[in-house]
Amino acid sequence: QVQLVESGGGLVHAEDSLRLSCAASGRTFSRYAMGWFRQAPGNEREFVAAVTWTGGVTYYADSVKGRFTISRDNAKNTVYLQMNVLKPEDTAVYYCAAGLHQTSGFAHYSDRYNYDHWGQGTQVTVSS
Repeated sequence: QVQLVESGGGLVHAEDSLRLSCAASGRTFSRYAMGWFRQAPGNEREFVAAVTWTGGVTYYADSVKGRFTISRDNAKNTVYLQMNVLKPEDTAVYYCAAGLHQTSGFAHYSDRYNYDHWGQGTQVTVSS
């Protein structure tokens, strides 16, 4: 079992940066692929970024590619989402997720139904 706790959200201006963190409990964190998703009011939860259990492969939604960077530190049981050049449309609750993926590829990693464990979310608000 993995428990996830996100932090680092807040209110920022457009073009500012934020770094989200997701701390995981459990000794098997390094076996899990990790993902970040977000949900704005009235919208479905959407994929943002994901990283394989080794950290060697990353996936990004087109809307954040080149601005966001996902990384993980297995020694600290933590995954990060560095968000640069934030836009008002990035405003959402950001969720961290963990899954034991048996399949590779963007389609698999971007599907929220392939993740078994979720954090409670952290609010990110970007003002124009």
